[in-house]
Amino acid sequence: MKFKALIAAAAYAVVMSASSVFAQGTAPEAKAMLEKAVTAIKADKAAALANFVKKDGGFQDRDLYVFCYNTSDGKFTAHVNPKLMGTDIRALVVNGQKLGEDIFKTAKPGATATVDYMFPKPGTDTPAQKQSFVTQVGDQGCGVGYYK
Repeated sequence: MKFKALIAAAAYAVVMSASSVFAQGTAPEAKAMLEKAVTAIKADKAAALANFVKKDGGFQDRDLYVFCYNTSDGKFTAHVNPKLMGTDIRALVVNGQKLGEDIFKTAKPGATATVDYMFPKPGTDTPAQKQSFVTQVGDQGCGVGYYK
């Protein structure tokens, strides 16, 4: 009997840890993170951009993260994928959608807009519905996406 209870407890622990690993951020959380990022950029742009790319910088939570790019040349200034740093967001094409161009054209100063697209969830290759909140603050276009 104790063995069955032990197995059940172990199975429960695995399920709970797996669900926390795959936990998704929500639309309100993504929008709030973007608002927090805008405030950080206005206070100290260099420090904000540095914190956006740090795992412990306060701007990465589950599958939510801030990305930014220069509005002058489109080059990423913050992204969790270091391979994208310094590349032009406008060159980003995902599943045939000119996602980078869509984001670049949609982000406007003083407004928050959305861009919808399909993008694989972390750890998968299957595209899933995703939406990014985007805005422009100073010379930076920034966004935070979440899976629908």
